[in-house]
This record gives sequence, structure tokens and C-alpha cells, in this order.
Amino acid sequence: MLTSRVLALVALALTPALAIQGYNEYALRTDRDEAVRADALATARIVAADLDQLADSLRQTLDIVAETPAIRGRDAEACTEYLHRIIDNLPQIILIAVTEMNGRLLCNSLGSAPGAYSNAGRDHHQRVLATGEFAMGGFAQGVATERESVHFAQPLRDDDAWPVGVLVASIDLSWLSERLRHLVPQASTSLTVSDRDGIVLVRRPDQETWVGRPLPPERLARLARDRDTARIVTGLDGRERVVGVVRPGGVLEGVTIVIGRDRALAFADVDAATLRGLVLILIGTVLSVLGALVGGRVFIRRPLHRLLRTVAAWRAGDLRARTGVSGPSEFGQLGAAFDAMASSIQASQDHLRDELARSRSLQDQQTTMLHELNHRVKNTLATVQALARQSRGGEEGAAQLESRLLALSKTHDLLTRDDWSGAALHEIIENEIGPYRRDADQVVLEGPPVILAPRYVLAIGMMAHELTTNAVKYGALTRADGRVRISWSVAAGEGGAKRLRLTWQESNGPRVSPPQRRGFGTRLITGAIKRELDGEIDMAFDPGGVCLRLDVPLEQAAPGIVAARALDRAH
Repeated sequence: MLTSRVLALVALALTPALAIQGYNEYALRTDRDEAVRADALATARIVAADLDQLADSLRQTLDIVAETPAIRGRDAEACTEYLHRIIDNLPQIILIAVTEMNGRLLCNSLGSAPGAYSNAGRDHHQRVLATGEFAMGGFAQGVATERESVHFAQPLRDDDAWPVGVLVASIDLSWLSERLRHLVPQASTSLTVSDRDGIVLVRRPDQETWVGRPLPPERLARLARDRDTARIVTGLDGRERVVGVVRPGGVLEGVTIVIGRDRALAFADVDAATLRGLVLILIGTVLSVLGALVGGRVFIRRPLHRLLRTVAAWRAGDLRARTGVSGPSEFGQLGAAFDAMASSIQASQDHLRDELARSRSLQDQQTTMLHELNHRVKNTLATVQALARQSRGGEEGAAQLESRLLALSKTHDLLTRDDWSGAALHEIIENEIGPYRRDADQVVLEGPPVILAPRYVLAIGMMAHELTTNAVKYGALTRADGRVRISWSVAAGEGGAKRLRLTWQESNGPRVSPPQRRGFGTRLITGAIKRELDGEIDMAFDPGGVCLRLDVPLEQAAPGIVAARALDRAH
């Protein structure tokens, strides 16, 4: 009778632990499912944003091409020569073509003869004619390139804004797949991009197998109902996946982006933790039953009461309670078994709590990264838009715009290399002026190691580019004995806030005279420093050489691991 009662107490003691285990298991799996769904949807949105950025860059490129005299004049020979000359500078484009309104080819970058083919039946041509605006076509097998591609097109207008043709840019789908690879680097994660007709444009993995093939009708029907949603489905490769579906708007209207996370891999650590918990509970249960059978042979009231009190504590949810019964006796062995069981259950519970906390932390980090990426992309696009709007027209204006965009790109490379945590001031200036140094004494950089925040990197990088360009064209770097000295320091300003003071001094160059008017470069430098950094700038055109003095408040930010690497490189 006593044995049965002791066994009943063991069962009662296990009940709360099992309930806690079951609840924690349910909570962990629920949180992980939500995190994986949110991650899949967030990744799909990142891919959509990248495609939208690509489309916008293509639109801007076609805008620039459309303004050239060779294109506006629709001279087939001049048009072919111009397109053939610029195509090497546009690695993302495999073909640029100009067609008549009826689709007949006028010229292209491959040199095809006028009228060699017609785009009249192409999706992109019909959409441009229907909307009169920049448009994206669907999957196409290039007539001239013979490559699987997707086309972007916009109307070509005469001086009276009447459409007289269509300007087309062709993007190779293999190149597009590689462009999106860095956004979905995991081999277990699938990416599918399909056009408005359900034809696959990009598929990772298995790009060569799926590109150009239509999605199965039942999958296409389901995707037509989904918009910015996440669900569990069986993927094209037969594996169960948590997929995020995004259908962007604008020029990408009709495109469907699907990100699929392998569900088995996403829950692998949760399944392992569950198995460990069950094994620990099973071991604890076995030990407890053995202890109860041994202890039930002899009735000792005091140890029994202590056991009962401990069981009651466990039933109340306090797994830290212990029996305190020890020794070689039967009740001592039972108490030890109970304590071992409680320890194993508590360890399992702590592990599950850690898993839940880590899952929430990962989700918070992803949300923060998305917000930061969105903010930085908007700032970059605004800067590019300002450069394009302020640059003069013609070939000189195009060259200036291209030079400034390349400078902005190099500055972005510095930030991207260190995950946008910042960059060293020495490295920013060296990045611009270093290629023009004839010897070690011609350009001197002096100053303490300083790590700048991203907005400082962009503003000071553009300033260094404009000053370097001016020195190379008109200033000290036009002569072999010309000298440029860049020095900086960090000092305490009002209220103890740190300020960066930098001086750019040219010497031994041509005699300098003040300009008759402020150029765009000067306005760009002044605007960036005063508007973006709330700083002060003084630019003097002394006869002996240009002298610029910069004084800006310095953000106080402790450099992380990535910024520390940039600081090491600055040395």
C-alpha cells in the first residue's frame, strides 16, 4: 500500500514538470514559427526593394541615354556607334536598343542592321505603348543576344514630347540571379521570382532548371491570392518550406517574389532541444520510480513528510525545491532520485527559456537591420537624385555626374566593407587622393586615427572628391612639384562635445585667383558640410594655393568590432 502511495506521489510530482515542459515546447515552437515566417517575408521584401532599386537605376540610365544627340536624332549609324561605346560601362545591361513605334529595330548596341527584327509582339513594347511610361516586360528569349532575359523599356520622345520610338534595356537573367545571390546566401533557402504570367525569371537554387518555365497552375493560383503573407507549403523541390510571398507595385507590378525557408532546418535546434528534454525527463522519471519502489519498503514518517513537502513545492511550480534527504537508506536514495529529477527538469526548462530569448533577440535584430537599411537606401537615393539634378547637361555634365557617382560608390564600398559601422577618416581621404600621388612627399596626411559615422563618411568623402578633382584639373596636383597637405585634429568644443577640425592646403601649384561665381562643386561641399553635419567651412582661394578649413561637431560613438578593424587599417 505504501509503495502505491509513493508511486502516486511520484506521478503527482512529474505532472507539473511535464506540463511546464509541454507549455515551454509549445511556446518555443510558436515563437520560432513566427520568427521564421517574419524572416521569410522580410527577406522577400528586401529582394523586392533590390529589384525596385535596379529598375530605378535602369530608368535613370535610359533617361540619360535618351538625352544624347545620337539617340534623339534617331540616326541609325550614330546611334549604333554610341550604344556600342557605352555598353561596356553598364555591366548589368547586355543590350540597349532603339525601336520605332511599330517595333521595328532602329539600332542596338550589338550593331544589328536596322529592321533586323521587330519588338512589336514583345510584352515590354506593348506596355510602353499602352501606358506611355517606363515599363518592365516578362520573360523573353533575346532575338539579338539569344540569352534568357527580361526587358525594361520607356518611350523615346521628340522635342515636342511626342513619342517617336521605344528605348529598351535587356537584363540577363543569369546575371540577375547572381545579383540576388548575396541577399539569399543560404543554400537551404529558395528564391523564386516570376513575371506576371507566372514564368520563372530567377530561381535559386536550380536556376538553369526552372528559368523560363511556367509555375504549376495550382501554385500560380495560390500565389495570385497571396500578397505580403507567409505560409507553410511544399516547395518546387518537394521540401516543406515556410514561404514569404511579396507582390511589389509600381513598375514591378505583376512580379511575384517567393522566399522559402527549409522548415526542417529552421526547427532543427528546437527538435534537438525537445529530444534532450524528453530524454532528461525520461531519465528523471526512471530514477524517481526506482527510488520510490526502494523507499516504499520501509515507512519512516519524517523523511516521508519531507518528501511530501518537496512534492507540494514542485506542484506549485518551484522546481528549485529539494528533498534534502540523503544517505544509504531507502528514503535517502529516493530523495536523491527526486533531487536528480528536479535538476534535470530545471536544466531543460532553463535551456528552453534561453532558446526563446535567443529567438526574440534574432527577430529584434532583423527588424532593426531592415529599418536601418531602409533609412540608408533612402539617403543614398536622395544624394544621387541631388547630383543628377544639379549637374550640367552635355558630355561634360555626364562625365562630372559619372565621376561624382563613382566617388559616392567608392565611399559606399568603404562603408559596405565594414557593415556600415563607419570608416577611418585617413582611409576616406586616401581613397580619393591616393591614385594621384606622384611620390610620397607630394600628398601628406596628418592626424590622429578617427572613425567617422556613415553620414560623416558620405559628406566628407564627397568633399574630398571635389577638392581632389579641382587639384588635379587646376591646382597643385597639375605640377610634379605641387604639394597638398591635409591635417586634422579632434578638440573639445563648447560643453565638452568633440569637434573635428581639418585643413586642406595646396602649395607650389599654378597661381590661384578667386572664381567669378560659385560652382556646383563648391555648393556641393558647402551644402553637405553645413546641412548634413551642421558644421562650418571656410574655403580661401589664396594666390599660393587653395586652402579649406573644416570644423564640424563629431558624433560620440564607441566603435564596435567592425569599426575597430577600420581603425587598425588606418594605422
